[in-house]
Amino acid sequence: MDPAARWRFAAFYLAYYAALGAYTPYVGRFVDALGHGGWVVGGMIGVWYGTRVLAPPAWTLLLARSRRPGWVFVAGCIATLACFAGFLATESATALLAVMAGFGLFYNAVMPQFEAMTLTALGSSSQEYGRIRLWGSLGFLVVAGSYGTLLDHFGSTAFPWLTLPLFAAMVWAGWLHRGDPAPEPGPAMGNAGHLWKRPGVRRFLLVALLMQAGFGPFYVFFTLHLQAAGHDGTTVGVLWAVGVLVEILLFWQAPALLQRHGAPRLLSFCVGVTVLRWTVTALWPGNLSLMLLAQASHAFGFALFHACCMRLMAEYFPGGRAAAGQGLLYGFGSGLGGVLGSLLAAAMWVRFGGDAAFLAGAAVALAALLVYAGRARSAAAP
Repeated sequence: MDPAARWRFAAFYLAYYAALGAYTPYVGRFVDALGHGGWVVGGMIGVWYGTRVLAPPAWTLLLARSRRPGWVFVAGCIATLACFAGFLATESATALLAVMAGFGLFYNAVMPQFEAMTLTALGSSSQEYGRIRLWGSLGFLVVAGSYGTLLDHFGSTAFPWLTLPLFAAMVWAGWLHRGDPAPEPGPAMGNAGHLWKRPGVRRFLLVALLMQAGFGPFYVFFTLHLQAAGHDGTTVGVLWAVGVLVEILLFWQAPALLQRHGAPRLLSFCVGVTVLRWTVTALWPGNLSLMLLAQASHAFGFALFHACCMRLMAEYFPGGRAAAGQGLLYGFGSGLGGVLGSLLAAAMWVRFGGDAAFLAGAAVALAALLVYAGRARSAAAP
């Protein structure tokens, strides 16, 4: 990939994840400020992840019939902006959930397409993915680290107004890809059948689902959990920023680590670190030093884990199957896993509190570790 194309792809990751840096950490604070409880907060995130189940496959079908996939991509970005604007005039739980459904259907549709576009553009250099994706982490870092202070100053209900310009920037960055071609058809797979049946795919997707479910308490209630432990908005923003800063550093080093240790071994390590992270977050949320350490482990539980997933996806779903593969990962892993994680987090939060919610996340991550460990045992079986 030439330098000009690299910056073009980096720009969209930057804009997309900058908007996500406002949305993910602080939408729960916005909903809470409107007077809604844990079930509505969890329901909002649950609907968000539920659209990941529906949006990618529907978008894939639309792309398959389009001769101008780049323009379809831009249309999805514009629709995302228009739907998010609906939060400016919604307060009731029903209206919030309805706007969330429309917003999520488009926002969660464009990234699988863009990931496929990126992997296609990289070709045989898929190990370089992390050094492009890190610009998304940089955008998330700047916004997540500053929005806590902004909401302290302007009030939590100002969240939609502060976030809308970021989605406008995403539309601009998407416009740069309006002429991008569809992925080329991949090589024939012989009699292998549907790629879902390839050895390792189902176990890999189940691990992705469980890891996403384990992140449920983090994405839904981490900000509220820290506030309940006595941290102010600035401290919460710093803790989010620390997690993303180390994520950026790890994305930069990911190609060398993958080359040296291989994706399967690193993936197991990342899941194990995540089990410890949620346990510490559950038991010592008021200890700033331990929270900084726990957030630093985000480099492994998210960044390196994601880079491992992308390496494995390039192997499981090559060439023209990349978009369908990304849709499957988003729908099954991020989508269904996110819904289950949000519901589990909401149930534990309402019934037992934040400590129990994060301990449940640790238990789910442990299940992912055990499932992936079974991969080695299956390979060793006669």
